[in-house]
Amino acid sequence: MTDIQKTTPEEAAGKAAVLVESLPWLKRFRDQIVVIKYGGNAMVSEELQAAFADDIAYLHHVGVKPVVVHGGGPQISKMLDRLSIPSEFKGGYRVTSTEAIGVVRMVLAGQINPQLVSRINAHGSFATGMSGEDAGLFEGRRRGVVVDGAEHDLGHVGDVVGVDPTAILDHLAADRVPVVSSIAPDIDQPGSSLNVNADAAAAALAVALGAVKLVILTDVAGLYADWPNRDSLVSHLTATELRTMLPSLESGMIPKMQACLDAVDGGVDRAAIIDGRQPHSVLVELFTQRGIGTEVVAG
Repeated sequence: MTDIQKTTPEEAAGKAAVLVESLPWLKRFRDQIVVIKYGGNAMVSEELQAAFADDIAYLHHVGVKPVVVHGGGPQISKMLDRLSIPSEFKGGYRVTSTEAIGVVRMVLAGQINPQLVSRINAHGSFATGMSGEDAGLFEGRRRGVVVDGAEHDLGHVGDVVGVDPTAILDHLAADRVPVVSSIAPDIDQPGSSLNVNADAAAAALAVALGAVKLVILTDVAGLYADWPNRDSLVSHLTATELRTMLPSLESGMIPKMQACLDAVDGGVDRAAIIDGRQPHSVLVELFTQRGIGTEVVAG
C-alpha cells in the first residue's frame, strides 16, 4: 500500500487561509476582463513559462476573462544574431529594418505565440493565438525617437493608434483565452508590418476592452521611488503621483509605467507592474489583499 503523506493541521490551516483570502477577489474579478502583458524573464525560463500558463488556466477556470499580450525581445535578438542580421537600440527601441521585421513576425507569431497557446491548452483547449494584424485588431503608425535632441528613424517600429476589439470580444464570448502577439499593420503603408511595444499595446487593448485591470510582468519587484534603494519600493500610487514621477524614472521603466498611466487614464480601474520572476505572481497580484509589485489607480 502506498504511504500517502497527510497534510498537517498547520499546513491545512495555512492553505485554508489562502483560499479564504482569495474569496472577495474571486467574486470581484469573476466575469471581468483582465489584460496581462507577458514577457521578460518569465518568457525565457521553462519553469516560469509553466507557472504563467497555470495562472492563466486558473483564471479561466474560476470565471475571470484573461487576455494575454506578449512581446519577445530576447528571442528576437537571439534569432537576429543567428541569422547575422544587425540589430541596435535607440532610445530604448529596437531599430527594425525591412529584413528584421520579417524575423520579428516569425518569432512572435510563429514561435512564441503557439508555444504559449500550447502550454495553456495543456489545461484544456481554450486558448487561441492571434496577432495584432488579425481581424483588424490593431492599427499602427510609424514612430521615430529623439536621442540627445536628434530625431532618429526606427524603421518598422510604431505605435498602436487604433484598436478594434471585436475579434477579442468574440473569443471571450466563446469562452476562449486570446493570446495576442505585438505586431500591428502600418495604416500608412498597406501590406507593411510594425513592431509595436507590447506594454503600450496591452494598455491600448485594455482600454478598448473596458478591462477592469492591466497587469504587466517585468523583471524587477516593482517601481522604486529612489532606485537603486531597494527599500523604496512603491506598492500603490495614484495616476497624478505617477505623472509627477515619470520624467525622473529609469529609461527602462518609463514605457511600462507610461502604459499603466495610459490604461488608468483611459478608464481601466487599476494597472500594475509585477515581478514575472516570481512563480504565480499573477495569482498573488489578483487574489491577495496586498498583491505584489506596484499598482496604479485613478486620482
